[in-house]
Amino acid sequence: MEATDKVVYWGTGRRKAAIARVRLVPGEGKLVVNGKPGEDYFNRIPSYLMSIKGPLETLGFESEYDILVNAHGGGLTGQADAVKLGVARALCKQDPNNRQPLKTEGFLTRDPRCKERKKYGLKKARKAPQFSKR
Repeated sequence: MEATDKVVYWGTGRRKAAIARVRLVPGEGKLVVNGKPGEDYFNRIPSYLMSIKGPLETLGFESEYDILVNAHGGGLTGQADAVKLGVARALCKQDPNNRQPLKTEGFLTRDPRCKERKKYGLKKARKAPQFSKR
């Protein structure tokens, strides 16, 4: 079977400074991130792997799709949340009826929190220089 015969669903996820481009390909349920197995890339931290596979488990597709990811920017937590959002968005493209269960579980909500900008006169976003009366 050629690569063009397989149906591929794309989804993009973002969290803080991390961006993940996710492809869902029919398969056995493997996770590959930047060419490495997901267990190795996320240092075998079970909470990251469980959150990434959460959208698939909600719909009962744990062993039906392989997850192929290109992730860059941010740290492991941001990348894991970006992958989770990308998987959920790809599942919505696969079938529009998947949107409602994923939305109720909170998988389609992008986390808007990001680093606050540094202000002039301060050392960081909110940290002021030490004050001395004299």
